[in-house]
Amino acid sequence: PQTEPPMPTYDAARNHTASPYEYGQFTAPRIVAARANMPAGTKLDWAQPANSKAAFVRGRDSLRSYISELFQKQMVYYDGAMGTMIQKEKLEEEDFRAERFKDFNMPVKGNNDLLSMTTPEIIKKIYKQYLEIGGSNLIGTNTFSSTTIAQADYGMEHIVYELNYEGARLAREACDEVTAADPSNPRFVVGAMGPTNRTGSISPDVEDPTARNVDFDELVTAYYEQIVALMDGGCDILMVETIFDTLNAKAAVYAVGEYLEDTGIDVPLFISGTLVDQSGRTLSGQTGEAFYASIRHAKPMCVGLNCALGAQQMAPFLERLSKCAECFVHVYSNAGLPNAMGGYDDTPADMARDNLSFCEKGLVNMIGGCCGSTPPHIKAIREKTSKMTPRPLPAQGLPKMWLSGLEDLVVDDVHNAIGLPFLNVGERCNIAGSRKFKRLIVEGKYAEAMDIAKQQVE
Repeated sequence: PQTEPPMPTYDAARNHTASPYEYGQFTAPRIVAARANMPAGTKLDWAQPANSKAAFVRGRDSLRSYISELFQKQMVYYDGAMGTMIQKEKLEEEDFRAERFKDFNMPVKGNNDLLSMTTPEIIKKIYKQYLEIGGSNLIGTNTFSSTTIAQADYGMEHIVYELNYEGARLAREACDEVTAADPSNPRFVVGAMGPTNRTGSISPDVEDPTARNVDFDELVTAYYEQIVALMDGGCDILMVETIFDTLNAKAAVYAVGEYLEDTGIDVPLFISGTLVDQSGRTLSGQTGEAFYASIRHAKPMCVGLNCALGAQQMAPFLERLSKCAECFVHVYSNAGLPNAMGGYDDTPADMARDNLSFCEKGLVNMIGGCCGSTPPHIKAIREKTSKMTPRPLPAQGLPKMWLSGLEDLVVDDVHNAIGLPFLNVGERCNIAGSRKFKRLIVEGKYAEAMDIAKQQVE
């Protein structure tokens, strides 16, 4: 049996090396470039005294080891929706602008990430409500849209470092203040990396399926810049979340790997996909199992689902993901499906009831909330499920070929004459491998082309 999730290949993870939490020492060219707009005097040291008696001490203890133990001994709780809580504040354009952006040349209302800079007291208050009322063990930063790609809508690409840093710093301060009241129950900051508002594998033009408004390298650069600022701001964990296009997730995962290579430290990675409707598929068409197969090479500590669906609607898809995931599993669903007014109707008791079923089936290690959820929702979930046993890590199996397309394909039940896994791939349905097949495609004789495919199968 596994005692921890599959381990990334880099040394700091395999050796369970404690992260130094002193980021000023990292001066790789890409890190320096990402800090180009970093204000003078920015704090980059978040280490704690090594002689502290707290349950977890930054700079002394391995977070990977601590999380592995925590997720196996108890249910763990994430926070709920940031946007829902911000809406309750009924902020206007001038609140988003504050003094610094009072003369900015574009409307900025709706740029919630900006509030970490312009109304930091509100964002920190929301963080603390999830920690103190909800009892969250981990909280996500207010940085869902803090990439140059997403901020281009507001013309604020130049402040993405500050957006991420301030979002992380406020969360770090909130967690530390709550932890100080009970050092036996440390709270952790999860750097939230959203999907951006562009997709690497889907055309924005219905007239041209080959068109793209972003490429892989652009996504990697944007995510790398975000990661540097999130870590500089004191994050413990990185979460690639609300992924509806797996290619975007792969770019984010690649950027995380580049940062870890540049720094040599260990940062736990969580990945959260979004199945957009009852088809149980991402926007780019993958099932949950195929999504996991696409990103399992990154060796995330925790993988799960969030957004788009309520807990009831998410249940069958979460169960399928939980059956195939080799690591810890999380879920943070919406508070039901949106009503006619765009709101969410599930009460705290409703969400608690529906999430309890996940625990009764042994599907999850961490629970939170997405759109429509609030600190009382998280509190109700925690009170209903805290005594439940978390999902055990699956037993380590034999190596297998696990491929992903729109669906996943496990090549372990097809064998050749000497008993080894073997999959026969038909190359006749390939315009580069068959002149006849190419001619039929060019002439539009698709029925005859299909006959060739049938012959190979039969």
